Amino acid sequence: MQFKTFLQSISASAPPPGSSVYLQSMWYDAKGDWHEAHSLVDHLHDLTACRVHAYLHRKEGDIANADYWYRRADKIRPSVSLQEEWEMIVKALL
Repeated sequence: MQFKTFLQSISASAPPPGSSVYLQSMWYDAKGDWHEAHSLVDHLHDLTACRVHAYLHRKEGDIANADYWYRRADKIRPSVSLQEEWEMIVKALL
């Protein structure tokens, strides 16, 4: 799937069929449903889930918790905007 197609899917009522749990989380985040986005990854502990989890806590404003998850993902908190980080993650997942 292309990034543009994923962006267009945000106006739909459900994530694109066959989307990974990580993409589903980012899709729900884009829809403004932080809690659903978080619930999809909060019980997962692989590097990708930790990366998405870190972003979600950064967006929430819980920087200490976000930094914990960035470390778990073997990343550092980026100095880009939340929108830029969202795009970086989604493009990497696609």
